[in-house]
Amino acid sequence: MTGAAVVGLVVNPVAGLGGAAGLKGSDGVEVQRAALAMGATPRAGERAARALRTLTARRPGTRVLTVPGRMGEDSVLASGAPYDLVRPPSGASSGGAAGTSAEDTRRAVAALAGVDLLLFAGGDGTARDVLDAVRALGGQAPPVLGVPAGVKVYSGCFAVSPAAAGFVAAEFDPARTAEAEVVDLDEDAYRRGLVSPRLYGSLRVPAARAALSGRKAGSSGVAPATAEGVAREVVARMRPGIRYVLGPGATTRAVGRALGLATTLLGVDVVERTPEGGRLVAADVAETELFGLVSGKESVLVLSVIGGQGFVLGRGNQQVSPRVLDAVLDGGHSGRLLVLATQQKLATLKGRPLLADSGDEDLDKKLGGHVQVITGYRESTIYRICAASEEFDG
Repeated sequence: MTGAAVVGLVVNPVAGLGGAAGLKGSDGVEVQRAALAMGATPRAGERAARALRTLTARRPGTRVLTVPGRMGEDSVLASGAPYDLVRPPSGASSGGAAGTSAEDTRRAVAALAGVDLLLFAGGDGTARDVLDAVRALGGQAPPVLGVPAGVKVYSGCFAVSPAAAGFVAAEFDPARTAEAEVVDLDEDAYRRGLVSPRLYGSLRVPAARAALSGRKAGSSGVAPATAEGVAREVVARMRPGIRYVLGPGATTRAVGRALGLATTLLGVDVVERTPEGGRLVAADVAETELFGLVSGKESVLVLSVIGGQGFVLGRGNQQVSPRVLDAVLDGGHSGRLLVLATQQKLATLKGRPLLADSGDEDLDKKLGGHVQVITGYRESTIYRICAASEEFDG
């Protein structure tokens, strides 16, 4: 962008609430209340502020336009960016745990229709609300860019990190846009272990492929035997007396099966190796419980890769929080982090690195370098991993 560009901001303040609580999403008032009762901390506002700090550092003359309170103004104040307010038209709101609803998001987007680029902080559900508002605006709708703040971020309209969103916004050229898909899951079905992403449409975004996370690539085409081979190798490496934290995913669930255990598909489980096979220490744990289980106990993280995106941390496994990482890795990830991915899944990355977005950029940077990825039985490869905030450097 050139000159005094105008960037809009809309924040879904309840996005991501259910992640650390192990609730596999944040849709619905009851889920949001349950997450807050479990000690969940809203993070969307701070992630939006991080994007704005990067944006204004690179493009000081940018004017930010936003809406009052937690849906935008609070984040702009935290970033220190100059801003102006618009007030969306009033209307009845079903509200949420933080006093906002999907309709509030749609009204905010409509009120910011005149900006050059609209940033929105949230997850796939928020992207759907933005898509609805954009469709209603028709040709008056601005290009948009998602700041990732949800539990699951499967849609392709998000930057890989808040910092990347700021970089892209600062360099945005209105003449260069592309279409990115909006994908979401039925969260109730998701909590029952049914993963069925649905394509809802597309949004016009900046043409910055390297900085966008891209749509999650499914693993349905991977032969079960491939995942079982990865699981056999993991079990062969396990040692008694160590707690293994199994992240979400079909490959990590195969590790549970190889141990003779009924672990969860979408939760975080803790297991131990025994002479007879394995012991399930705890299933589908929240962040607080997980922290207690690994504190002062030698532990290993066993995490799978999101196909097409490359995320190892920060997408669907927010239970593995920065303090859990600190407790497990104890200053280094050698031998304490096992990354699982079939060769097919690594191929979908097309050479892009694995990504960490734990919410603590300094910690994510410490994870940077190379990590061993188990790709099959007696098969592994060395692959680059970096902080998502560094993957796109402008």
